[in-house]
Amino acid sequence: MLENIGNFITTTADFVCGYPLFFLLIGGGLYLFISSGFVSIRRLPYSIAELRKKGSSDDSQKGEISSVQALVSVVAATVGLGNIAGVAIALYIGGPGSIFWMWISAIVGMATKYHEGVLSIMYRGIDENGKHKGGPMYIIERAFGRKWRPLAMFFAFAGLFGTMCIINANQLTEATVATFTTTTGIENSTFLASIGSITGLNNLEAFKLLIGLGMAAIVSLVVIGGITRIANVATIVVPAMVTGYFLMVLYIIITHITQVPEVFANIFVEAFNFKAGLGAFFGVAIVGARRAALVNDAGVGTASIMHGTSKNNQPVREGLIAMLGPSLDSGFVCTLTAIALLLCGDFTGNGDVKGLEVAMKAFGDAIPAGQYMLMVIAFFFAISSMFSYSFYGSECFGYLFGNRRAKYYNYFFIASLVVFSVVPLNAAVSVCDLFYALMAFPTMFTLIVLSGKVRDASKKYFGSK
Repeated sequence: MLENIGNFITTTADFVCGYPLFFLLIGGGLYLFISSGFVSIRRLPYSIAELRKKGSSDDSQKGEISSVQALVSVVAATVGLGNIAGVAIALYIGGPGSIFWMWISAIVGMATKYHEGVLSIMYRGIDENGKHKGGPMYIIERAFGRKWRPLAMFFAFAGLFGTMCIINANQLTEATVATFTTTTGIENSTFLASIGSITGLNNLEAFKLLIGLGMAAIVSLVVIGGITRIANVATIVVPAMVTGYFLMVLYIIITHITQVPEVFANIFVEAFNFKAGLGAFFGVAIVGARRAALVNDAGVGTASIMHGTSKNNQPVREGLIAMLGPSLDSGFVCTLTAIALLLCGDFTGNGDVKGLEVAMKAFGDAIPAGQYMLMVIAFFFAISSMFSYSFYGSECFGYLFGNRRAKYYNYFFIASLVVFSVVPLNAAVSVCDLFYALMAFPTMFTLIVLSGKVRDASKKYFGSK
């Protein structure tokens, strides 16, 4: 019975998270891109200018963090293992051409994030303590009225499960074990055996438990401090880890400089390769666009939760900063991964789709101890995403059950990291994937319906420039 339920959940999640989610995010994002007058291209200079402003957030405004801190915290959530493993999978399935369509998807995602940023300020809520709150649940209720509260609650309920980091916790643990240990060393460890005698776990499971406890301890030090501490830590960690990753890829580029022109040529040529037929062309496009859509979270609603807390009363300004997110994760970081893998990656094999394994081997072959350096970067990618996702979940919990009780969700979130690092739960992963996808449906509906409000605010803002 339980097995049948698990299979049903997995099948449903695979379907909803497949083409329905893809066409919702890409199709809806394309509509927002066109209806906004190609905002992610035409207004990109304004976004960069806003990002470079010093002291641009007004401390007299109510809010928790600056607009830039909100952006960095959103990027902390979206820059994760998917930026490494997801790109490897896209290349494995769709070849170099999929990267071009990943870039196109990022541009579309930027338009979606622009709308999320604008609406997060335009319709943000206020809790019982007078603090500003953001997210689709507040946008829906304040824009459409109380009669739409069930839809807002639907998003918040989906957010409780969709923002859990089951995959990150489990895969980070598995990757750490594979990279830094040997099977013989684990089996012969008397220390792990002593832990196993207490917990009833074998040595490998005991080692995973220790990793999970360490992971939970790091996350708890940050998330218990609330959004201000999350933003402060993200402001330090995100630039550092992206810079470190960039330097690793730069080393690969320099040591393979003669092959770089061919790599970019293959990306553009293969993106429009009709030799294999029109079906193959669309297949490559869908693979790249779908991977980018799943990486940058555009249209899922999480970005508006974070940006709604910023010290800013100008909706369009928040949208301009918010739309830089996909350019950083789906654009810059994913491009770094693609270049490194196209220069050094080995995509031959027995037909199995490989992600992180391909990346680890490529960096290990290209850089001395590169696999260990990449593992450290991947650790920070994964752990930083946990900081922001815990906040998303707690905000959804607070909307449903009161913000004073939101702290209890954080305790649950931290404990779940330990559990999911030890126990691989396929059905639980599918549940989270399913609810993550369900977050997108009310979010995209809201963005599309309110796109006229965004256009009006944009015309007024840019008309004064």
